[in-house]
Amino acid sequence: MSASKPSLKLSLYLLLSVLLFASTPAKSAETLAKTVEFPSKDGLTITGEVYRPSGLSTTVIVLFHQAGSSRGEYRAIAPELVKLGYMVLAIDQRAGETFGGVPNETNQEAVMADKKTGYTDAIPDMKAAVGYARKDLSAKRVAVWGSSYSASLVLVLAGQDKDFADAVLSFSPGEYFRGKPAVGAAAKSIKVPTFITSARKEITKWKPIFDVIPEGVEAVGFIPRAIGRHGSSALLPVNSPKTQAYWEEVKEFLKAHVPVLDKKKVKVAQ
Repeated sequence: MSASKPSLKLSLYLLLSVLLFASTPAKSAETLAKTVEFPSKDGLTITGEVYRPSGLSTTVIVLFHQAGSSRGEYRAIAPELVKLGYMVLAIDQRAGETFGGVPNETNQEAVMADKKTGYTDAIPDMKAAVGYARKDLSAKRVAVWGSSYSASLVLVLAGQDKDFADAVLSFSPGEYFRGKPAVGAAAKSIKVPTFITSARKEITKWKPIFDVIPEGVEAVGFIPRAIGRHGSSALLPVNSPKTQAYWEEVKEFLKAHVPVLDKKKVKVAQ
């Protein structure tokens, strides 16, 4: 029966190994992200978080949050995009407050500086973030991603400036600004691949905007079968059956229109 002793020792060793592994905390989104700061046009300091993939990527997805929110809105979403190979920048716009216990530091700076914090006041912050992605993160291609009010603003900015972004993802846009600016009017000039979705009950808010995107532009409007949720929260929680359809559509759009590596703009050693 002596042969049973080594087996017992091995079993105990394996058990201890499993317990040790289980007690080791997994890396959170916060530990994966690097906090960055850069100025908006008016000098306001913008706080953001950069998530980098392990491999080479020449594309940056810039994430903008919804009203009353912060970069914390993307603490679970950004790592999923990194898994696809993208570099990701999530920022705090001055129009926001907190999300998931993550305060909006740009908003706090704006309030202290007595600056306006309305929805459209965030436009310079969004432009600065794209500029930071192109210059400081060396992005050859930038996809912009908006949630609620920022979903409308990414459509406006893409329509106003063909060089603003190379692709647009817009979650729950609408005419939130009383025509100043008019989202539909700007959408008529969009020239880049565009993805729009929302909760099911919100379709009527963005369908008129989607319909005026010019013929020839790769535009995808996803209408969920389920109830869905407002803004980028439609993707939360990331591993839920309730969000699977959204994730599948997003991934399909990114794969088709937002390459991780722009082979025309970078040479890769063979």
